[in-house]
Amino acid sequence: MFRHLLHRAGRVPETDTPAGGAFVPDAKFPHADIRPHLDVQHLSLSIGDQPILKDVNVQIPNNRITCIIGPSGCGKSTLLKTFNRLIDSVEGVHIEGSMTLGELDIIRSTGAGLIELRRRIGLVPQRPCPLPMSIYDNVAYGCRIHGIRGRRKLDAVVGHYLSEVGLWEEVKERLYAPATSLSIGQQQRLCLARSLAVEPEFILADEATSALDPISSKTVEDLFVKLKERYSIIMVTHTLRQALRIADYVVFIYMGQVIEAGDAAQVFHDPQHELTRNYLSGVFS
Repeated sequence: MFRHLLHRAGRVPETDTPAGGAFVPDAKFPHADIRPHLDVQHLSLSIGDQPILKDVNVQIPNNRITCIIGPSGCGKSTLLKTFNRLIDSVEGVHIEGSMTLGELDIIRSTGAGLIELRRRIGLVPQRPCPLPMSIYDNVAYGCRIHGIRGRRKLDAVVGHYLSEVGLWEEVKERLYAPATSLSIGQQQRLCLARSLAVEPEFILADEATSALDPISSKTVEDLFVKLKERYSIIMVTHTLRQALRIADYVVFIYMGQVIEAGDAAQVFHDPQHELTRNYLSGVFS
């Protein structure tokens, strides 16, 4: 997966990094543009004796923004965290059914397969969670775990993905400052850059703008719209207005079941199920 990345990174000019760490990002970093879709069949999930997800069947399209909507407590975030198995950290979880990403069996992945899964499906959390290290090292962290070494290679990766999320010009003179010195909105974009740096195929966003001010929220929304050209994005959102603005595909969940899924225009303007119509009209929330 990293062969093309290493190849390009190796083309960075053979010069030392300038004093202060101000290197120039590679603006033409390549990215694979053929992606398998995420397929969920008969997925049921319980925690202890409590069923949370019930016979979920859905196919998440490639290179689209998929918004998962539904009332509080309906299972949206649980479904999202099942896609990359972060739900495993919850005690007493039991999963049945099938989830695949191309040839990768998500439910049965273990060991190295699970590490690869979490590389291919990245997560942007609800609240920014920069690592307790510099801005530079936050972006380089995952690359080092996956075997990318050498300052010039890491410089190319860090510069590119900070540019990708619109942070380069804002931080290029302070790359070695603590990540916590950034504003909340900048921290969230840094978390996104950190996820992108290991070349995921899907980006999960769990209410990723809910902790941000309106300007930062719009910046992140605009980024997702731009990034869907090369990545597939799945968002949990509690804000229907946000889903209306940016969703290409919508999954409506109610009490752990997928009630309706389809093209955003169709779901929002011509919902087929009465529960969907009631939710969209504000009968319940």
